[in-house]
Amino acid sequence: MAKEMLQYRGSSDYIVSDELRNSVNIAMALKKPLLIKGEPGTGKTMLAESIAKGLDMELIIWNIKSTTKAQEGLYVYDTVQRLYDSQFGESDVSDIKQYIKMGKLGEAFIRDKQVVLLIDEIDKADLEFPNDLLWELDQMSFYIPETKETIRAKQRPIVIITSNAEKELPDAFLRRCIFHYIAFPDAEAMEKIVRVHHPNVEKKLMEQAMEAFYAIRNMNDIQKKPSTSELIDWIQALVVGGISPDKIRKDYPFMGVLLKKNEDLDVLLDKLQGKTKNKSSRGSNPYGYYR
Repeated sequence: MAKEMLQYRGSSDYIVSDELRNSVNIAMALKKPLLIKGEPGTGKTMLAESIAKGLDMELIIWNIKSTTKAQEGLYVYDTVQRLYDSQFGESDVSDIKQYIKMGKLGEAFIRDKQVVLLIDEIDKADLEFPNDLLWELDQMSFYIPETKETIRAKQRPIVIITSNAEKELPDAFLRRCIFHYIAFPDAEAMEKIVRVHHPNVEKKLMEQAMEAFYAIRNMNDIQKKPSTSELIDWIQALVVGGISPDKIRKDYPFMGVLLKKNEDLDVLLDKLQGKTKNKSSRGSNPYGYYR
């Protein structure tokens, strides 16, 4: 009897579109990494958490930084500890295996049960990083020359790769991935997302907050547009602060939750005051409680 194919259907805490759900299931069926792009705050990282939760699997997260090298995801050979043990310890330093520590990719390979592996923000690393992982993601194996051992995946992990599109990824890498772009949610989809986190928010407060949020995002001069996660935080701040819905579009309270740059706060204040920006005329704290 053929093994039943895994199907991701979403999870209670993550609103997933039909297109995204299909992309996840196609990537699992074809046994290829799923590359997720989209602006920050659109739920790329939370998707991997939702897949792990929905399929009842362990989630292993490899957070990528600008200094991250592909080798670190496979394994690390702790030569410093071995040298220390050879001089001061009682361990048998000839057993090199005890100084080999698996990276996140290596951990996913040696798990007895299938896991979800999130390679988060791959575009932060240098341009060679994705190419350095081509073989390992294709073959699901890597070689450790220090121990003359090949590590093969016991169960092929479900690989989710996220990118904020800060730089282009190599074509050879893209060819090996299933691709999906998470568009920024429209108002209808956004309300569903917010309701997952704040199910009891007053309808009028939700409407006014959403209108203010999209009004800010549509301002041409805003450098860092507020994201979904910032809207969720802002609504919580409005509730905790006891803000009346009628004051949201008038005063735009607690803007430091939504806007994270002085220049963007200036743009909003200019909009509220209906005048051209003139920083020198504002004094030391023109924002009152907006920050």
